[in-house]
Amino acid sequence: MSNHKPLSTLYTVAAVAASLVVLGCASMDTAQSLDAMTRQMVQASFRDQGIAKVDRLQQDESNAACSAADVSGIALTEAKAQSIEAANLKTVQWPADGKFVGDWKEGEKIAQNGRGMTWTDKPGSANGGNCYNCHQISREEISFGTLGPSLYNYGKLRGITDPNSAEARAIVEYTWGKIWNAKAYNACSGMPRFGHAGILGEAQVRDLVGLLVDPKSPVNR
Repeated sequence: MSNHKPLSTLYTVAAVAASLVVLGCASMDTAQSLDAMTRQMVQASFRDQGIAKVDRLQQDESNAACSAADVSGIALTEAKAQSIEAANLKTVQWPADGKFVGDWKEGEKIAQNGRGMTWTDKPGSANGGNCYNCHQISREEISFGTLGPSLYNYGKLRGITDPNSAEARAIVEYTWGKIWNAKAYNACSGMPRFGHAGILGEAQVRDLVGLLVDPKSPVNR
């Protein structure tokens, strides 16, 4: 019987050996260099097309800190979380005309609309909020996500009978700010920063606030 092994076996052994060498090198590498390699791979895997640009892959300081905490399994310190929230609160753009509450009917259209920001969309075209993807909002809509809390009866549960009253001012302002930049109130919120990121404009945010706080909205009936 011959002592020579089949070529296929030799190839397999060589492949395994090569893999072990690579794994050995990787295990000795630093976390920073592995992060750099990952970033390079991601950058090489995407390209600009239409309005979708590669710069979307760049995280700001807030997102980077939350991503690092998620990967490490170590939560942000209270001081760091408060710092992120304070920095993001400064970015909230309040309505130029002081009007926080818009047309809830338009807000419902925005909440139902998931279009926008893809390479097939035209520059300057209006985006949707896709709110039902994560939240229950109106009772009539039976298709909704549960990643975020239910927003049904949002205004009613908070005692809003007149969203333009002084009594409702604090919660109405909070609602605007939360939609504009959720990280202003929860450092590592997974909610899109609609206004901050330029996903929605001021008029759209106003209409979404109306959807949530107007007593005539299906949300509060």
